[in-house]
Amino acid sequence: MLVSLALVAVGLVLLSKAADQFVMGAARLAIALQLSPVVVGAVVIGFGTSAPEMLVSALAAVSGEADIGIGNIVGSNVANLTLVLAVAAMVTPIIVHSSVIGREAPLSVGSVALFAVLVQDGVSVVEGVVLLVGLAAVLGILLRSTSGGDETLLESEVDEFVDGDGPHPVNREAVRTLLGLLGTMAGAQLLVTGAVDIAEALELTGGFVGLTLVAIGTSLPELVTSVVAARKGETDLIVGNLLGSNIFNALAVGAIVGLVGPGTVGDATLTGLATWLMVGVAVLATALMWHGGRVGRAKGGVLLSTYVISVPFLA
Repeated sequence: MLVSLALVAVGLVLLSKAADQFVMGAARLAIALQLSPVVVGAVVIGFGTSAPEMLVSALAAVSGEADIGIGNIVGSNVANLTLVLAVAAMVTPIIVHSSVIGREAPLSVGSVALFAVLVQDGVSVVEGVVLLVGLAAVLGILLRSTSGGDETLLESEVDEFVDGDGPHPVNREAVRTLLGLLGTMAGAQLLVTGAVDIAEALELTGGFVGLTLVAIGTSLPELVTSVVAARKGETDLIVGNLLGSNIFNALAVGAIVGLVGPGTVGDATLTGLATWLMVGVAVLATALMWHGGRVGRAKGGVLLSTYVISVPFLA
């Protein structure tokens, strides 16, 4: 058990540190290749922030641990809009732009709902393809809508994210991206190995371990980034990043699980209560953001309480 806990701890540290470097390097490389800020913000950073969930779930699925992979997706999505958003809101009120409420929030709810429906009998290759098609459609909507009036705002946010004052040599950023990816992969492998061992030792279901321990671990980059941004008063990107992460988790990560490790899910709670809890949390968070256009301490308390109360029912 001590060895398993050590593997999980080392895996979590690698994930939180390496994933940040991977996203930073990839975004800077994309800008060096003269990709537009819209593509960098909506695609490169969006995919990058979901890299921990993607690698952990893919490795779990390939290893025959589909419950951990699916549980990681569901648990991360729940944690993003309860635990992570709540903690950030406790630091400072989070302002929510109308474009986020009108565009990203509905897309996020729709994405997790589609995933919840498709995962009921497990995830097959066909369902993985359906999720990929859904991802392509969502990206098309985001790129087309963001290329209009929000492009200037997004450009400044992306520039701030990648420290646009530079200069950032391409060779150095390529090395940063590669090392960040390798570190994230290593962290994911250690986390999955440790989590499987803990589940077996404590006779817990893989779904519960994926929903809790693994999901919180893969959400650490979002938690750290959101808290740092909140402390600096830079809250513009927090909600958009969390909603974007949920979209990529449900569609991109879900698709990868279906394509590389299709199979049934043995944990009935995971495909029942947990997935619909994920959808309910997405709807609740959207309603709280829509009311008043901000998430303050009171709403943060509601979201945090929702997370704390929900976890025991997922065992």
